[in-house]
Amino acid sequence: MLIRPLARALRAADIRWVRVLWCDNANVIRHKAFNLDLLDSRFVDGVGISEAQMAIPVMYDAVVQDAGLTPVGEVRLRPDWNTLAILPFAPGHCQSVGDMVSAGEDWPACPRRFLRRQLARAAERGLEICAAFENEFFLLHADPEAVTPIDYSAFATTGAANQSAEIIDDMTEALQSQDIQVEQIHPEAGPGQFELATRYAFGLEAADRQIAVRETVRGVAQSHGLRASFLPKPFEHAAGSGCHIHISLWRDGRNITADPEAEHGISGEGKAFMAGLLDHLPALMAISTPSTNSYRRIQPHFWSGAFRAWGFDNREAAVRVPRAPDGGPPSNIEFKVCDASANPYLALGALIAAGLDGMDRGLEPGAPVAVDPGTMSDADRQATGIDPLPRSLGEALEHLTADKVLTGAMEPMLARSFLAVRRAEWEALREATFDEEVRLLADRY
Repeated sequence: MLIRPLARALRAADIRWVRVLWCDNANVIRHKAFNLDLLDSRFVDGVGISEAQMAIPVMYDAVVQDAGLTPVGEVRLRPDWNTLAILPFAPGHCQSVGDMVSAGEDWPACPRRFLRRQLARAAERGLEICAAFENEFFLLHADPEAVTPIDYSAFATTGAANQSAEIIDDMTEALQSQDIQVEQIHPEAGPGQFELATRYAFGLEAADRQIAVRETVRGVAQSHGLRASFLPKPFEHAAGSGCHIHISLWRDGRNITADPEAEHGISGEGKAFMAGLLDHLPALMAISTPSTNSYRRIQPHFWSGAFRAWGFDNREAAVRVPRAPDGGPPSNIEFKVCDASANPYLALGALIAAGLDGMDRGLEPGAPVAVDPGTMSDADRQATGIDPLPRSLGEALEHLTADKVLTGAMEPMLARSFLAVRRAEWEALREATFDEEVRLLADRY
């Protein structure tokens, strides 16, 4: 990397501070910033953080027990300059996502390392993984003492779009200035809620974009005197926010998720990958829906996918296969049981690990479900192999602890620290009231 030309270009753009970001096991995005005028080793080696940063829960900045990490020991947070972006909502600042490095080597508890390893495993099969995170979020008034939405509109109403047109335009422009294309946006069913879909990307870039989207939406909202929250369920009796992951398999520059000649139009590899997601779904939820608040959203008849099932265009199934607009074979698989309390590197990496296991074992996903599983009798669901999903974070953590495929893919240091952080959150928040939970978490996510 040519440090001096990069520094000159950033100075020419009136940048003074370089933020180096990381996303911890609680999925809180954090950063340290260094001064651009100090042209030193930080451009190469990054900034130092304690190893214990990966043992911090969402409730407080203190180390949880049994994480295997302590305040003794340091890793370097090395900027990945491929992720460099100037921040329109923070004049004078740019940001880069960092890799955690220890003694010159990738640190085993680094979430980006975990995702890279799963991508490399897919590459051994000649596969590339393409993904997009489909975010929902709430726009709230800035009052820190209350969680108050900016409107009480219904799904897709133009009035809500008109009211928030300026802030939505600013979010779109800020994302596009970072080379993140916004494909679609609309008011969602919750009060003050919007859904924002960005263009897909390959591999690590898809998760990096998710970090940038969360930072940008929150930063632009703040510049407008508002709060943006990706919390799954900020309002007890209204729709919640998911963060669906659309995923497709590619080989030699071609999408191989579909096969027009195969049953259901899905390739054998695509079906086995999807079957792996379904097989590991209860354990995956500890990673993809990893907050206590997540399980307030995952309920039957709330469009969140409360049952282990898949179906074409079935928004009540945990795994939805969107039909192509022309009626042809599907191009991707939508994993619905995910929200923005999930670290995107861990969530996408775990999906890949589960899908590859399905391919290794030659699993079949079963028949698609063409009805809302919540309307079926218990006997009918049992006869068709449709299970209710875990109803709490504690239950999902039990499944993950027993899932040797997923914990093995994470490797001991990351698996231990992640489980310790989320168990601590479960123990601390399992008895919290809804209002207590929301007051704590609304600004974390």
